[in-house]
Amino acid sequence: MTAFWTEPDYDDHELVQLVRDEARGLTAIIAVHSSHLGPGAGGTRVWHYAQPKDAMRDALRLSRGMSYKNAMAGLPMGGGKAVILADKDRTKTDAMLHAFADKVEALGGQYVTAADVGISEGDIVTMSQRTSYVSGLPIAAGSTGGGDPGPSTSLGIYQGIKAAVRHKLGHDSLKDVHIAIQGTGSVGGGVARLAAKDGARLTLADINQDGVKALADELDGEVVAPDAILSTTCDVLSPNALGAILNEDSIPQLSTTIVAGGANNQLARAGQGALLAERDILYAPDYVINAGGIISVATEYLCRRDGVPCKIEDVHARIAQIPARLEEIWAEASKSSLPSDVIADKMAQTLIGR
Repeated sequence: MTAFWTEPDYDDHELVQLVRDEARGLTAIIAVHSSHLGPGAGGTRVWHYAQPKDAMRDALRLSRGMSYKNAMAGLPMGGGKAVILADKDRTKTDAMLHAFADKVEALGGQYVTAADVGISEGDIVTMSQRTSYVSGLPIAAGSTGGGDPGPSTSLGIYQGIKAAVRHKLGHDSLKDVHIAIQGTGSVGGGVARLAAKDGARLTLADINQDGVKALADELDGEVVAPDAILSTTCDVLSPNALGAILNEDSIPQLSTTIVAGGANNQLARAGQGALLAERDILYAPDYVINAGGIISVATEYLCRRDGVPCKIEDVHARIAQIPARLEEIWAEASKSSLPSDVIADKMAQTLIGR
């Protein structure tokens, strides 16, 4: 693995730590981008990386994204992320998770972890046996908020899509709006169900063919192959799988008016938002529209830290601010003729003092 400070995605990160526990099967990277607003907060991802440099790139990009996301969500949290380098089967054991939690605990609160790809609520419970710097735990007695952040992420994306449709298409409803959803797991499936209740027309794609077919049957949607979803003619393309899917090759193939989804780091590289703007495609910056999950886990963590109940009403009130933030970004983008991702980055950088 090359020196992290020579990586193109290194952005003056405060902490980048390779953590190893060979006896318990752990190799992971913990990255904290900024603690200007509070402790670095962001989920842990379990993934099989073809090359170690890919894991480092993920940790650096995702932690910076969390700095921006938490700042734009108005949370008193900085940005952090961790990746656990897994084998091809993405094997997890309690011993591995305990080893990782021990490393988090040793940082003394500099990093607060939560669930991400490959981490379940049960895994978070296992980690909590060894560290208090974790969130996304089952809803505690006396609380109504907390637990699985997936539904909160879906809710924020759904509200962001409605804002985008209102802004770009002038529709106050999603009725008959054609939404193509890439990735129909916990988050994308939640978005699909919320949009279907409004009467949206859905085209769905996921690598889990059985799961996506069952969802399409439930919601009267259409299924296309994963490699066809980006070029599907639609009103809204909603990427909710892995990131870096918008690039010089894929953007010219898009046949949509709006891109609004929950996948992190949808733009493969900085500056590619301009390619969307040149095609008059409205882009909802991913770390703004997908902030519902971190709003949920951060609220839960702060409530537990302060010894007060976590209320779902407080979580939903913060999520309800996502559309207004998007509107502010789009208004400034129109005024300045800069892409929306550039505007969002500038706003976030100001908030974290960079």
